[in-house]
Amino acid sequence: MTQRQISEGEGWRIGWDEGAATFPGLLGGADWALELSSVEFDDFCRLAQQLAETMSAMAAELMESECLTCEQETSHIWLEAAGLPERYSLRFILLTGRRGEGGWPPAVVPALLQAIAQLKVF
Repeated sequence: MTQRQISEGEGWRIGWDEGAATFPGLLGGADWALELSSVEFDDFCRLAQQLAETMSAMAAELMESECLTCEQETSHIWLEAAGLPERYSLRFILLTGRRGEGGWPPAVVPALLQAIAQLKVF
């Protein structure tokens, strides 16, 4: 039996279908969705968590209401977090194959990050 997980909220969706041969990962926003390969999805989840840790760590180094932009990249995907350390947008670009991009506004990023931590597939 294959394991299929999907989590969604207002303006975001993330999922995993281990039975899907080519594109088992799913990312979505308010009006878009994109399937990812397992390598792309693994990289996305790992880099999104690393960016969250970096944004949190930078809070002590910034003046009040100072914004920053942090990027992470692998050979498969590029991610960017931009905004205040406690409230930032997240966007990605697929760098190989069919290509694609998407992103989420600051209001939905915390819920998306929480869903990533609960997936346990990467």
